[in-house]
Amino acid sequence: MEKIPTLTVVAAALVDASGRILLQKRSAHRQMAGLWEFPGGKVEDGERPEQALVRELEEELGIFCDPSHLSPVTFASADVGPRHLLLLLYVCREWRGTPEPRDAEALQWLQPRDMSGIEMPPADKPLIPILEALI
Repeated sequence: MEKIPTLTVVAAALVDASGRILLQKRSAHRQMAGLWEFPGGKVEDGERPEQALVRELEEELGIFCDPSHLSPVTFASADVGPRHLLLLLYVCREWRGTPEPRDAEALQWLQPRDMSGIEMPPADKPLIPILEALI
C-alpha cells in the first residue's frame, strides 16, 4: 500500500459573545477560492499545533490569542489531491484585536445553525454539527 503524505492543518472557531463563529472567504489566488472556512493554516515542521494556530491567526486576521485560550474540540480527515489533510479544530473565545481579512476576501460572523448553506471546503463542513452541539 502506497503511503500518502499527511498535511496537518489547524483552524479556530472564534466565538463571539453572541455565540457567532467567524468564517473567512478564501482569496481568488488560493486553492478552493471563494469557499468559506475557519481561519487557520498549516503546521510547520517542529511547530506545536497551538503555536501554529496563534501564528496563523496573527498573520491572517491580525489578532493575538494566548495558547491557553485554545480548546481542542475535534478533527476532520479528508483527501485533498495527492495529500491527506488532517484538520485540528480549536474553539477560542478570547483574543486581542479586531479580526480583519488580511489573507481573505471577506469575513462574516454566523451562528453554527446558519452555516449549513455556506459553501465550505470538504474538511470544514463536517465540523458544523459538532459546533452546533457545543456552542
